[in-house]
Amino acid sequence: MNFPENLKYTKDHEWIRIEGEIGWVGITDYAQGELGDVVFLELPAAGTKVTQGKTFGTIEAVKAVSDLYAPLTGEILETNRQIQDKPELVNKSPYDDGWMVKMKISNLAELSDLLDVESYRKLIAK
Repeated sequence: MNFPENLKYTKDHEWIRIEGEIGWVGITDYAQGELGDVVFLELPAAGTKVTQGKTFGTIEAVKAVSDLYAPLTGEILETNRQIQDKPELVNKSPYDDGWMVKMKISNLAELSDLLDVESYRKLIAK
């Protein structure tokens, strides 16, 4: 499984890539593998406020429907329109084409609550 070193991870299997105060969010390679083929996503509109650890959307796969949790507090700037038409991109490219939302982060101090790649690997090894 692939886990990029430049990302932060949640215990709920989301990732965030941060550039300044902007973050791109998706689910991990592990999560997409556990879910199976993704068939539908419900994502928030631009302007929606999200809170760290709270639900911001849902992902529906052949095996299950799961909530998506915000890794950090902020405001949604954009959703990935490409995955609305081609949800399978979440399975094929979870860290690149399969990103879900772009957000403006309002509290960078919350980063300390997230996992680095080594901590995330230990989490899923359990």
